[in-house]
Amino acid sequence: MTITQNKTSDGLELVVAGRLDTNTAPELEMALKAIEPAKQTLHLNLKDIEYVSSAGLRVILLAHKIMLPTGGKMVIKEPSEFCRQVLSATGMDSILIFE
Repeated sequence: MTITQNKTSDGLELVVAGRLDTNTAPELEMALKAIEPAKQTLHLNLKDIEYVSSAGLRVILLAHKIMLPTGGKMVIKEPSEFCRQVLSATGMDSILIFE
């Protein structure tokens, strides 16, 4: 898995590519915890995610929870078809914001 950070006009974009599973989820979790809390938008770009496990879903939800108390928000950007199906099947698509 690779994680690329890009500044945006309203916050930060994390572009995540590859497999988001038990082995790689801690890497994304560390990147999320390193983000300075602020009133900003975190764009989580998942267009190149090939696979997401329950560990990956937990970290996606963590991103959402990190941003809320600061008045910020987390937006899922361009999820891959597989990722969209998993988010829909788990009901997370009704909690998260999509772009």
